[in-house]
Amino acid sequence: METSLLSILAVLLLPDAADSAAVIWAKRLLSATAIFAAFWFLAQLMRYVLEHYGARFANITKTDLDNRILKRISPGITMLVSTLGIYVAISTLPLSERFFLILSNALFVLLVLMFAALAYHLLDELFAGYLDRLQYKEGMTKRNLLPLVRKLSIVFLCSVSLVIILKKFNYDVMSLLATLGLGTLAIGLAAKDTLSQLVSGLILLIDRPFRIGDRIRLANGQVGDVQDIGLRSTKLLATDSTVMIIPNSDLCNSVVVNMVRPTPAARGQIELGVGYDTDIDAVKIMLKELATATEGVLAEPAPVVQFVSFGDSALELQLFFWVATPARLSAVTDQLNSAILRKLREENIDIPFPARTIYLQQNSNAVSV
Repeated sequence: METSLLSILAVLLLPDAADSAAVIWAKRLLSATAIFAAFWFLAQLMRYVLEHYGARFANITKTDLDNRILKRISPGITMLVSTLGIYVAISTLPLSERFFLILSNALFVLLVLMFAALAYHLLDELFAGYLDRLQYKEGMTKRNLLPLVRKLSIVFLCSVSLVIILKKFNYDVMSLLATLGLGTLAIGLAAKDTLSQLVSGLILLIDRPFRIGDRIRLANGQVGDVQDIGLRSTKLLATDSTVMIIPNSDLCNSVVVNMVRPTPAARGQIELGVGYDTDIDAVKIMLKELATATEGVLAEPAPVVQFVSFGDSALELQLFFWVATPARLSAVTDQLNSAILRKLREENIDIPFPARTIYLQQNSNAVSV
């Protein structure tokens, strides 16, 4: 039975020396159709396996990354295998050498582009899943990084595809790469400031010295909340409700103080001078009690009072206290300053003004003219 079936297939598909040109064409066409049908059936089988058995396996896992990958690559795999079937099938047809060369080269280019598109879908989902995990754990800004990663992936895959296609057509790839390298160098020199901003933005996104929502203090003393970290600039919402747009290169090359990390608690400081005849220990206790009783001052870490120096006209003290967020620091400082002033007046504690005593010595031998 099997031998007879193979014999029938051989008679139908394999040309014979006695066959006419039309019969040879018919057999080759039938053979090509059978090859394409086999590849098409294989593609449909692979898609069925991926969508059913692959989806069942993916549903077992805790993440939905594998589900998204299967959904993105399943149609691409089907088209890739089917196109590969066309590429193999036409090689069996008795076409003219020139026509076969044009058709096969066109299909080769199409296969390379389809493979690059499939690789892009896979890389895109992998990077998106990785950035999702980083954003969940470390507060990464996926909104800024993912478009950059996608553009870099497109550039990389297009470059690789172009090299493969040019190699297929026997072009000198090394000379093209050298030309592109010189062109890239020229563009880089012409747009070095823009590239510096882009590189600085990428460094800020990866190194994460601050994140969206953090309050930072710049080297010039300006304070603002980070609203957006872009590839060229960073936007800060200042305390007067204006938006500051800072070039990323300035942030990378200067000292920036993150006021909310590693903890969001902000430290306040009040400097005070009292008269030399004041009981300094009693004043220190009073300041600590006032700070503790003020709404918004954290109990942990507790307020600290230090006697720091003997001033020209007063004993100098410093009160340190902490509030939950930098946004509350100004309001709490105002309340605490008012409470300290009222208490000092109630206790008749002197806050001396800066004073200097000048002695004038009269010369008795002086002669007026």
